[in-house]
Amino acid sequence: MKMKNKVILSSLLLLVATSLVGCSNTKQAAVSDDWATIEKQAKKEGKLASVGMPDTWANWIGTWKDIKSKYGVKQTDTDMNSAEEIQKFKTEGKKGTADIGDVGMNVAPTAKSKGVLAKYKGKYWKDIPGWAKDNDGYWSTGYTGTIAFITDKKNVKVGDAPKSWADIKSGKYKVSVGDPTGGAQSQYAILAVASTMGGNEKNIKPGLKYFADLNKQGRLSTVEANVQNLKKGEVDVAIMWDFNALNYRHLIDEKRYEVTIPSEGSVMSGYSQIINKNAPHPYAARLARDYILSDEGQTNLAKGYARPIRENVKLPKEVENNLLPDSAYKHIYHVKDNNVWNKTTLKIGQLWQTDVQSKR
Repeated sequence: MKMKNKVILSSLLLLVATSLVGCSNTKQAAVSDDWATIEKQAKKEGKLASVGMPDTWANWIGTWKDIKSKYGVKQTDTDMNSAEEIQKFKTEGKKGTADIGDVGMNVAPTAKSKGVLAKYKGKYWKDIPGWAKDNDGYWSTGYTGTIAFITDKKNVKVGDAPKSWADIKSGKYKVSVGDPTGGAQSQYAILAVASTMGGNEKNIKPGLKYFADLNKQGRLSTVEANVQNLKKGEVDVAIMWDFNALNYRHLIDEKRYEVTIPSEGSVMSGYSQIINKNAPHPYAARLARDYILSDEGQTNLAKGYARPIRENVKLPKEVENNLLPDSAYKHIYHVKDNNVWNKTTLKIGQLWQTDVQSKR
């Protein structure tokens, strides 16, 4: 899971420094998008090799178990970050060993530009919002994450648990935001603040100034907000994806932690599923992407505290009740240009050092 949160800067630089190339080959061109054919051929293939989709992340294990029981397709995963997934597709080329990957939506356009993806829209294409998919079908987002606060009420008085960015600014506790030089979650935290203060993916200066002010107060914590550190009580307040915060709370102690979407607003993004142009099991890859977007697949993700991308999915009440209410997501910013945001993230490491860490 730690690996999944990381974005290796050098890899991204390599990925961005390429031009658009063709995204089809003879093998993929021969693959049918007819569902009956996909189902029949996926069963024959019998295998699915995923990357960056470990069992414990957003309850992927639920989907892998379903696919095995329903279609006889056995899945294996190699955990890696988004940049590594794309680089793997590129490096292996026609000798590809991976079928499908799960990448941050901000780097999905880079994967397309590398020419390593197969396009497939599938049965649920019309149910995916326009901001969460590629028009040509090279990537589609299966679930969303929104930047949230998680507060350890053993360390912070209940009445002082932050409900807003303003609350954090005036608080006395330490705040863990992670390392934005390598973590997508931390990068979106900066964007979340910036978007409520007039900024956007082109202008993250308001977010940087906000964290610089916290640093001047000596309140930025260097402790990583993982399950182990939260359990040990080493984190007061952390800023992270809502599904991670809810999952950590569930794993440790439901009553001990408060999870909140900042009232002024936050940023919502997601993770997109991509199919390798040179997938050894192209039909199983298509079947998996469709299943992820099915009612069952979306429910599995919700069981892992990720919010389904399809708004017309009716979740079981017991699953829906474990998520934050829709009312918490009133003021949400969506990245309008993922290509611009992708370029901005490449600069965040240096900006964090000069504009935040040096301000003491």
